[in-house]
Amino acid sequence: MSQIPGLKSDEGLVRELAEISGRTDTRDVLAHATKQAKENFDDYFIVDIDAHVSEDQFWGEVLELIDNDVWKQIGMDQFDKFAGNNALLNISPGLSHQSVGGRIGHQGRKEPVDGTEGHPFVTSAKRGMDAMGLDYQVVFPSAMLLLGMHPQDEIEVVLGRAFNRWLTEVILPKNPRLKGMLYLPYNTPEVCEELVEKYADHPGIIGYTVCSTRNNPVHSDVYTRLYSLIEESGKPLAFHSGYHWGDPSFAQLNRFLSMHALSFTHYNQIHVTNWIINAMPERFPKLKMIWVESGLAWIPFLMQRLDHEVLMRPSEAPGLTKLPSEYMKEMYYSTQPMERNNMELLEATMKAFNAETQLLYSSDWPHWDWDSPSTITDLPFLCEQAKRNILGLNAARVFNLPTDRMKPSAEQVLQERPGIS
Repeated sequence: MSQIPGLKSDEGLVRELAEISGRTDTRDVLAHATKQAKENFDDYFIVDIDAHVSEDQFWGEVLELIDNDVWKQIGMDQFDKFAGNNALLNISPGLSHQSVGGRIGHQGRKEPVDGTEGHPFVTSAKRGMDAMGLDYQVVFPSAMLLLGMHPQDEIEVVLGRAFNRWLTEVILPKNPRLKGMLYLPYNTPEVCEELVEKYADHPGIIGYTVCSTRNNPVHSDVYTRLYSLIEESGKPLAFHSGYHWGDPSFAQLNRFLSMHALSFTHYNQIHVTNWIINAMPERFPKLKMIWVESGLAWIPFLMQRLDHEVLMRPSEAPGLTKLPSEYMKEMYYSTQPMERNNMELLEATMKAFNAETQLLYSSDWPHWDWDSPSTITDLPFLCEQAKRNILGLNAARVFNLPTDRMKPSAEQVLQERPGIS
């Protein structure tokens, strides 16, 4: 219930919020998170290292920034005539079940922002950051997460360049609390190198991202110069996982639930395995690696499995100077979606990879399975310092962010939104 002048009940002035939909004001959707912030973590420095910009809702703006005249004309023609927000993309709309049949209304935010200045996404993002008590939020693409499986590599290049322009020219300059991870069209390494060099000093770009849903061997020599450039920049490289029901191994699964449970861990497991067994940490020891949106349960499994195999067949991993699990303890992982159904297992999982120093909070907002900062503060086995590290201090270290408070107080947010109690 929410209090608002003009209506009375036995308990005072109240109103019932309308049914939550994609058009509901973000501050109403996240009202409970704001109250949690006020009660539990208003003084924490908090960085959300994975939220989503939902660029498909502004897809025409992205297409207008394509620097290839032919693909721009084709894309805009598709956008205007039949493909709409799927123009040039390789998404299968009929297989997009993340909305859970419409029961979760915050998926696909299209809230009215009439009367506000600036870009609609920036307005909505500020509302979300304030409501959740975030100092910074790192935004990733959404519809483009499958581009690694696009049959035309040149499409990934032109869309990647256009998205990076949109992000750095249209979105990030409007709010210093929004930060970006540059999209790397990984199927074309020479373009990735060009983009890293071009945006190396951009203040809003605090790292680089590869969408994990692809079949490229990360240890290939074609990426040697790219990794060297990223290592020299001092900024991290993140692999953001995703799903792909078109993968033959997943075609056996008859529910989105099943495919979602496996695919988000599958791709990052493959890339981590190739990265370690081929001694990439030895070749690029200062390159900070982040594995995003795979949850946590897979990490101790892969540690134990790879240690076991390397001890039996060390001749196949001659470049390693320590066990795979030791390299994995030096990598970084995002919290979301954190498996919380068994606290004993979760505690053991987090101990296995030194979560206190290696785990980074992420919300995945506004996707259907998003997590608020209370996901961390409510864990009974974490000490106070561990909670503060995971929610923001680890990210400050990885992304070279100042730890000055950037957000308004939760009390102020509640006062500025009349009726939220």
